[in-house]
Amino acid sequence: MALITTGKPFIRSLEATGALGLYVPLEGGHEGRYQRRLRAAGYEILHITARGLGDLSAYLLGVHGVRPPHLGKKTTEREGAVGYRYFLPPAATYQLEQLPPKAKGLAIWMLEGTVLSQQELQFLVSLPQQEPRIKVVVEMGGGREFSWKPLADFLAAA
Repeated sequence: MALITTGKPFIRSLEATGALGLYVPLEGGHEGRYQRRLRAAGYEILHITARGLGDLSAYLLGVHGVRPPHLGKKTTEREGAVGYRYFLPPAATYQLEQLPPKAKGLAIWMLEGTVLSQQELQFLVSLPQQEPRIKVVVEMGGGREFSWKPLADFLAAA
């Protein structure tokens, strides 16, 4: 039987560094406990996956255009037949504006962080310095137990 964790060391590390990289057991379940502890500490959580995000700064902090699969439907304009472009609000900035008054901030919980480049990891490390209410948690791979270290250490390793 697993020990019930309070999550206090995890939350203290996240608040101290701003960005953490995780090793999570592949069978799952452990990250849900830490997400619950994070919500109980006053953070809202934005769950996203790193696959297919494109430009992280545009997706998280700026209005960005997306083109969904056209499914055979093409535009009738003089542009290329690539489908319509829709503009979406910034994911993190929009969530920050909608935070409850008593919330500490927004924690971005990103899955599949192994596909991120060094520049993208560097942006995620610097994001909490740009906006102090944003904290970043990136799952960087599997491990035998739930463990974490500052995301900046993953930059030095690669």
